Amino acid sequence: MEFKQAVVNARHHIVFLLGLFTALAIALTIENRDYGRILGNITFEATEEIPVRDSRVLTEDEYIWAGTAWTYFENNYQENTGLVNSVDGYPSTTMWDTASYMMGLLSAERLNIISQGKFELRMEKVLDTLARLPLIDGKLPNKAYNTQTLQMVDYTNQPVENGIGWSAIDIGRILVPLNIMVWQYPQFNQQVNDVLNHWDVSAMIIDGYLYGSRPNSDGSGMELVQEGRIGYEEYASKAMSLMGRDVFNAMKYIDYLEMRQIDGVDIPTDLRDPAKYHAHNYVVSESYILDSLEFGADSVSKIFAHRVYKAQENRYERTGILTAVSEDNVDEAPYFVYNTVFSDGKEWNAISDQGDDASHLKTLSTKAAFGWYALYDTPYTELLIDDAKDLFSKDKGWYSGRYELDGRVNKAVTANTNGIVLESLAYIENGSLLNVGVR
Repeated sequence: MEFKQAVVNARHHIVFLLGLFTALAIALTIENRDYGRILGNITFEATEEIPVRDSRVLTEDEYIWAGTAWTYFENNYQENTGLVNSVDGYPSTTMWDTASYMMGLLSAERLNIISQGKFELRMEKVLDTLARLPLIDGKLPNKAYNTQTLQMVDYTNQPVENGIGWSAIDIGRILVPLNIMVWQYPQFNQQVNDVLNHWDVSAMIIDGYLYGSRPNSDGSGMELVQEGRIGYEEYASKAMSLMGRDVFNAMKYIDYLEMRQIDGVDIPTDLRDPAKYHAHNYVVSESYILDSLEFGADSVSKIFAHRVYKAQENRYERTGILTAVSEDNVDEAPYFVYNTVFSDGKEWNAISDQGDDASHLKTLSTKAAFGWYALYDTPYTELLIDDAKDLFSKDKGWYSGRYELDGRVNKAVTANTNGIVLESLAYIENGSLLNVGVR
C-alpha cells in the first residue's frame, strides 16, 4: 500500500521524465535526419554562419535596462491575486502575458534585480492563483482574466460567465515557466503540481496538434479549432512535449512549410490559407526569439530564427529603415498590430488581428530589438539596440517601439515587452533559461 501511494504521489514526476525522454528522442531525430530527403527540395544545411553572442556579465547600462523593465512589474502587480496587468494600468491579463511576467520574475531573480525573498513570495502567489482560476468547461484557462477579481472576461475586460475560450498557444507559453520551476526550483514542485492537477492540458491536443476553443456561433457552447502557425506552433508545443504530451505533429514544421524568398533570404512560411482556416499566418520575430532564449533552439529553429533575422537586416540594407518586427500593442486604434516579415500573402505586411491594413503603424519593436541583440553579435544588432535603448520611461518601463512613418515613440507599455527585455538580458548573462542544472 505504501509503495502504491508513493507511485501515485510521484506520478507527475514520472510523466515529466517520460516527456523529457520523448523530447530528447525528437531532438536527436531532428539532429540526424536528412531534411533534404524528407522535405524534397527544402534543405536545412546551415550554410550561413550564425553569429551567436557569447554569454557574459551584463554591462552597467544593460543592468540598468533590466531594472527599468522590472519597474513595469512593480507598478502593475496586483497584491491580492499575484497577477500583473497585461497593459500599464489596465487590470486584465492573458496566459501569454502572465507567462511574460513569470519569465520576467525568473529573469529578475537570476540577475539579482530582486531579492530571493521577493522572488519566492511572488512566485508562490501567482502559482497559487493559477491553481484556482475558474476554467473553461472546468478544463483550461480562459483567454483573459480580470487581474483584481479573477473573473473570466473578454478582451475589453467585461465579465463573461462561461468565458470566451482558451488559447492553446498562450497555455503552451505559460508551461515554459512551469517547466523551469520543476527543474530548477524544486521548492515549488507542489504548487506546480497543483496547477497541472487543476488544468486538463490533454483537452487541447488532438492527434498531436494543438486546439484552442471558442464559442459556437449558435451560443451552444465551445467548439475546438486547430491553433498555431509555423513558428508559434512549434514553440508552444515544446514545453508540452517535456510533460509527456504527444505534440509531435505540432512540433515537426513539415506539414505546412513553404520557403519563400524575402529580401534575398529563404523564410519559413505557413501554407495554410487564412481565408480557409480563419487564422493569419504571421511570420514575426517573437516566436523564434523566445524559442532561442528559453529552449536554446533546435537544429531547425536555429536556422529559421537566423533567416527571419537576416531578412530584417537585409531590408535595412535595402531601404535604410531599421527593422525589428513583431506583434505589439500600439498607443492608438486598433491598439494591437502584427508587424510581420510575411503574412496573408504579403511581404512586410502590417495588419490588425482582424486582418485590416495597419501599414501606417509599422514599428521597430523594442522587444524584437532586445531579443535579436541578445542572440546575435553583429553590427546590425548594435544598431538596433542603439536605437531602442532610449525607448523607455523611468517611471513606467520600456515602451513598445518606434513608428517607422515619422519616428514617434509607440508609448504603449506592456508586460510582454518588459518581460522579453528581462529575458533577453538574462540570456546574455546565463544562456537559455530552460537549461537543466543552471541557475
